[in-house]
Amino acid sequence: MTVLELAAPAPLRAEATEFRLLGPVVVYDAATGTGIVPSGPKQRALLAALVIHAGEGLSVDRLVEELWGDRPPANAPNALHTHVARLRRLLPAPGHEWITTLPTGYLLRLGPASTDVDRFTRLSGQGRAAVPQDPRQAAQLLGHALSLWQGPALQDSRHGPLCTAEANRLEEQRLTTLEALYEASLNCGRQAEIISPLERLTAAHPLRERFYDLLMVALYRCGRQVEALGVYERARRHLITALGVEPGPALRSRLEAILNHAPALTASCPRHPDLAGELARLEERIDRLVRDQEDLLRRIRQEQADR
Repeated sequence: MTVLELAAPAPLRAEATEFRLLGPVVVYDAATGTGIVPSGPKQRALLAALVIHAGEGLSVDRLVEELWGDRPPANAPNALHTHVARLRRLLPAPGHEWITTLPTGYLLRLGPASTDVDRFTRLSGQGRAAVPQDPRQAAQLLGHALSLWQGPALQDSRHGPLCTAEANRLEEQRLTTLEALYEASLNCGRQAEIISPLERLTAAHPLRERFYDLLMVALYRCGRQVEALGVYERARRHLITALGVEPGPALRSRLEAILNHAPALTASCPRHPDLAGELARLEERIDRLVRDQEDLLRRIRQEQADR
């Protein structure tokens, strides 16, 4: 996992019970400040599936498939019930019934609890929305979002279709958030800092064109045009070899911009929306203070002359 270090502060501390899926499956108990880890992969997969579909009923059949696939034990419903009972004893906050038994399955209610997935989704959305107008704030929000990740999503719990689908969805969100983070960093003139992370990301995700695009811009802004053109050729080779296709319109347009030294490639960080007004007000105040000081000095000199 690659995150721009200066933009990724320490993970935010939850204020209540939090179900964490962005890494190993853990229940964070705010009352004790400790993490509760269900024992065994099936316990973790069961909890993860219930959290993913919190507020929805999951049938016994779907949960059995999630835990045992197409080779369930002969007494699968009873075995599932045993796992549910163990989870009930494990979960914190007495007075709240986390898991409800339904006629056809089970339902988890979050109640006062939260999830790290919800926090990540909210911070990522806010950060991506802020990139065009306030890239510094965007980088901070996106860094917070990415700092919530403690490993691959649903680590050690991605055996059944429910957890696998959710893990894939979350990984795509993580990559999209990384793309936005490095775009914001470029907009703030931090191109030199992000070249190495982007090199690693293009190696780890050789078919993801956006990382190549960002890397080309970073290299170009550092005066490394030849290397930027080489990144395009590398992307082209990977895409042709793996998929039999040429790079898409966005990457081809970036190549043309670099070849033509397009002015847009040197765009700098836009001002904060309120910064211009603040500067104007500050300058006006300084002028007023200077005038007041001059008036005061004139009065003092006049008083001294009158004596």
